[in-house]
Amino acid sequence: MTSSRKNKTILIDQEAASALELVKANLLYPVTGLMGKKESKKVLDTGLIDSKSFPFPFILSPSGEKNEKIISSLEVGEEVTIICQEKEFATLIVDETFMIKPKDRVKHIYGTDDLTHPGVKKTLKRIGSWAISGKFELIESSSNKNLQIIQKAKELIDAKNITSIFIAANPLHRAHERLIRQSVDASDLLVIFLLKPYDNTDLTYDIRKKSLEFFINNFLPKNRVVIVPIENSYVFAGYNELIIDAIVAKNHGCNNLIIGSNHAGLGMFYDCNSHKSIIDKVIGIDINIHIENEYVYCNECTTLVSKESCPHGQHHQISYKADSILELLKLGILPPTILVRKEISAFLLSKLFPDRFQNLEKLYYDLLPVEGILEEHTEQDFYLELIKLHQTTSLT
Repeated sequence: MTSSRKNKTILIDQEAASALELVKANLLYPVTGLMGKKESKKVLDTGLIDSKSFPFPFILSPSGEKNEKIISSLEVGEEVTIICQEKEFATLIVDETFMIKPKDRVKHIYGTDDLTHPGVKKTLKRIGSWAISGKFELIESSSNKNLQIIQKAKELIDAKNITSIFIAANPLHRAHERLIRQSVDASDLLVIFLLKPYDNTDLTYDIRKKSLEFFINNFLPKNRVVIVPIENSYVFAGYNELIIDAIVAKNHGCNNLIIGSNHAGLGMFYDCNSHKSIIDKVIGIDINIHIENEYVYCNECTTLVSKESCPHGQHHQISYKADSILELLKLGILPPTILVRKEISAFLLSKLFPDRFQNLEKLYYDLLPVEGILEEHTEQDFYLELIKLHQTTSLT
């Protein structure tokens, strides 16, 4: 190859780099590379690549005046260096450059070009008017660690029936726990794809991963569950997200994908006298997709139940809405244990509000029952003991 120092360069962000890495690891198959104009049109017309589902063209069209000027000037056969975060990420031999309409592109991904949609607004900033296709090679290619983790777990217990779920666990709540537990019951091995966003979030990936690990290590057969990070890039966004989930799960060696019936991307519609969903558009991807009922807490049943099996109606049911539970945590409020396991709430609050109390030891000994022995206590300990007082019943 020509020395990259002599090449023209284009700049991409981490999301684009992540998508290119998925392709090189064959984790977005049937996509095998960047698409040109003709192939892109065929995918838009049919939703298929080699008789297998793929919802939108896989193209590279980075934004920025410099990028667009360089891409528009490239010639067929020319080598270009792709830069990500000021480092050489890949080289590409130009096969074709062509113009696209960014608004059309986001509509293909999200099903809308409405700027009030947060995904649309963000993605439009990332997309330029010029796309480039051609064979690319990563400069630092390496074997996919996620595949290695899953393969090792499979070999350890000779697993044949592999189930997958995709969750953000932001935060991990009781309905998540029920879905995970049922998935373990129905399979030899459960692969939890934990979404890892690029944006700053209140609960970082590491915090959410530790919450999930606590639940698995203490309440599940841990050799039957593995957590793998999945970069939550633009390819997983929009109303086609479930198709991409199915493709990625299959390419990671899973033969089942479990989703909740309240999943935002399920998209039920009525066609030819029958109810259908986006799942009916999954063609040629050899994976079983199961839809689990939505779980709620019923104050008449006094337990976690599915909406299908509870006869008491919505006015008796408490929904598990992650954004609302997160709002409580962000305000420093301990969620009720019917919503979030107390150990997880305590851990999350201790991370969201480090060094929150001016005199933790005084609070601890003034408000909580102690054995009279002076000990050091953490904020997490304090929350755990405090929630026990919330559960006291004689004065309520």
